[in-house]
Amino acid sequence: MTSAAAHPPTASYRLQLQPGFTLQDAERAVPYLAALGVSHLHLSPLLEAAPGSTHGYDTVDHSRISEQLGGEPALRSLADEAHRHGLALIADVVPNHMALPVPERLNGPLWQVLRDGPDSPFAAWFDVDWTAQPGPADAPARGRLLLPLLGDRLGAVLDQLTVDGDVLRYHEHVLPLRPGTEKLELPELLSRQWYRLAWWKLAAGELNYRRFFTVNELIAVRMEVPEVFEATHGVLLRLHADGVLAGFRIDHPDGLADPRGYLRRLSEATGGAYTVVEKILTGPEELPADWPCAGTTGYDALRRIDGVLTDHAGAERLVTAYQRDVADRTTAAEAARQGRAEQTAPGGELAAETDRLVRLTQRICAAEAALADHSPLDLRRALTDLFTAYPVYRPYVVPGEEPPAEALAVLGDAAEDDATGRLVRDLALGRLGRSEAKDEFCARFAQTASAVAAKGVEDTAFYRWNALLSLNEVGGDPGHPGVTPAEFHRWCAERERTWPGAMTALSTHDTKRSADARARLAVLSELPEAWAAECAAWTTAAGPCPDRSTAWLIWQTLLAAWPASAERLTGVILKSAREAKRRTSWIRPDERFEQWLTGYVRDALANPVLCPRIAGFVELTAPFARSNSLSSALLQLTVPGVPDLYQGSEEPLYTLVDPDNRAPVDLDALAVRLTDSPADRTDDLAREKLHLTTTALHLRKTHPFGPYAPLAASGPCADHLLAFARGPRLIAAATRLPYGLHRAGGWRDTVLELPEGRWTDQLTERHFLGGPVELSYLLSRYPVALLTEVS
Repeated sequence: MTSAAAHPPTASYRLQLQPGFTLQDAERAVPYLAALGVSHLHLSPLLEAAPGSTHGYDTVDHSRISEQLGGEPALRSLADEAHRHGLALIADVVPNHMALPVPERLNGPLWQVLRDGPDSPFAAWFDVDWTAQPGPADAPARGRLLLPLLGDRLGAVLDQLTVDGDVLRYHEHVLPLRPGTEKLELPELLSRQWYRLAWWKLAAGELNYRRFFTVNELIAVRMEVPEVFEATHGVLLRLHADGVLAGFRIDHPDGLADPRGYLRRLSEATGGAYTVVEKILTGPEELPADWPCAGTTGYDALRRIDGVLTDHAGAERLVTAYQRDVADRTTAAEAARQGRAEQTAPGGELAAETDRLVRLTQRICAAEAALADHSPLDLRRALTDLFTAYPVYRPYVVPGEEPPAEALAVLGDAAEDDATGRLVRDLALGRLGRSEAKDEFCARFAQTASAVAAKGVEDTAFYRWNALLSLNEVGGDPGHPGVTPAEFHRWCAERERTWPGAMTALSTHDTKRSADARARLAVLSELPEAWAAECAAWTTAAGPCPDRSTAWLIWQTLLAAWPASAERLTGVILKSAREAKRRTSWIRPDERFEQWLTGYVRDALANPVLCPRIAGFVELTAPFARSNSLSSALLQLTVPGVPDLYQGSEEPLYTLVDPDNRAPVDLDALAVRLTDSPADRTDDLAREKLHLTTTALHLRKTHPFGPYAPLAASGPCADHLLAFARGPRLIAAATRLPYGLHRAGGWRDTVLELPEGRWTDQLTERHFLGGPVELSYLLSRYPVALLTEVS
């Protein structure tokens, strides 16, 4: 890890910049955010993005700060205001891809590649397999770039293509013409370009440029090329050198050919600036120890915090009830494997990427007699089998180095009884020596593995398997619900030892459900039978739902976001159904089913019998959801790491998958409420959570947190307390499984032994002496406590 990891922020606050919330808006929010108690503002991507972008990950120009957001003057003004209030800026960096925008000329480097083909000085920027498509009619061996942007087959839209000087127009698309072809008749003109216009449905099987996952409009950039790194990072590095930017959040490092090499280059260029990576860790996977960064952006922390507040046994019973209701015994693990397998199968969303690996392997085999005679069919099967069985996102094999232990553990015994499978495995591990093609295979296999994991699990299986939606989060493992307190404490201790500067996140711009929405759903793990009965009753009230799994999705989504408009919910449910790819999909939409689905949701929200019942259930479970919300917030703010708050999450936030979770937040209203006193307002979760958040954030600044040490309660309900010390002068205590605690009759005689001294709960300003403290008294006002020793 970098030297910067030893001096990380005390806390950061994520701002989602967009035309509706610009850098000027961020500057106006600085006094509030300083008063809240964070040390850094975490800004979404800053470079020029596609017009109207609400997220910034579709970069079109690396040479300037987005004019839509206010440009570099606005960024510098924001930095000056932040510095006056003792804050610094962290910028989100997008190294993996650029936009293939409309009109296409907005991406200058890509425009030149479209015009000049593989001879363009910018051809090295983009990850294109030129050999996969026949070249122009006069240079068939040179290849060309497939552009799957037509609304129908080429022959059906020829009359919609027009030549205008040196450009070709198709509706809003504007494409450059190869010099010297402007005067040709349209059919011949098309055949002479360095790109092939094609029906958008051909992308899955024929695309020859790497994308961000399966998004055709985001073309991958070859960041491993030094010149590309320098050209794409010049502005950000200059702003860092000028003191405008203090650190970086790296988007999707798994998409890079060499993540470690990229991070080393960035660290060298910045002198070890604070840097975190959006690396998704699944199961027991760990961040590679040789990555020069401060750690992850926090999904691994999210999984542990959510997990320790989830009832494992109850979640298992809920799974049983779900499987019985949907008449499908498929497990979460089986759903994940099926989702992975579908991605790389012929016709799958990542079939083109798999075919590219097959072609690459054939080239390798053709160059060495010892590797010959593996058919394309066998190679494709071996790749699909390996991607399907792969349990994490990707291996981190560096050609010329010994494979890391983690990659050997996952791949080492794969396909031992299959010659083609062994070949693919050994190429992925870099065991068969070095060549340009073999080195490329190592990188490309890893990049594809990460796309298969993201699309097959997060964006397929997690929308199909709907037993408990709070488990279906980025990096989650629904097949192993819940984390024991002992497991949680071990993870915290290990994180403090290895990655103390890593971020801790609960809600992000990519979470499928925000932290408070998941806090509501976690209560269901404590009353599985009651929820199954309630789910059935809601379906009865709404009318038959032919897809029972979709019914579970609808009702849990309603519970998580209640109250919510029909527009919000129909958008989320429709997106979820398309991602599930069972009854409808993005590629093959079933309009009849989609109309029925959106109508069903709208009718449910207008149902005079159902809506009061939903509202009643939300009210019934509200005390337990409140406990989960405040406990998860306390844990985020006090465990080892840097809490990264998502905009608006200092108060209850019940947002769903994007774009629902990316709307601008009224920070002015939050600033007003920050001045309100929370005293005697235990009926107002918004003020409670805001009070907890700002209290903990200011403590992080004034009371440096010391070593993490678990504390155990004693008594009949000791398992419902999660407590730990952060050094000798600070203790955090949180309630877990509150419904079970309620059923047990409350804390009763359960006590927490406080160390010797005089202690103050910063949330209630009550004082305690060292020794045993009744939890029924300590946690009588809030389900959490934050104690500091009085010197």
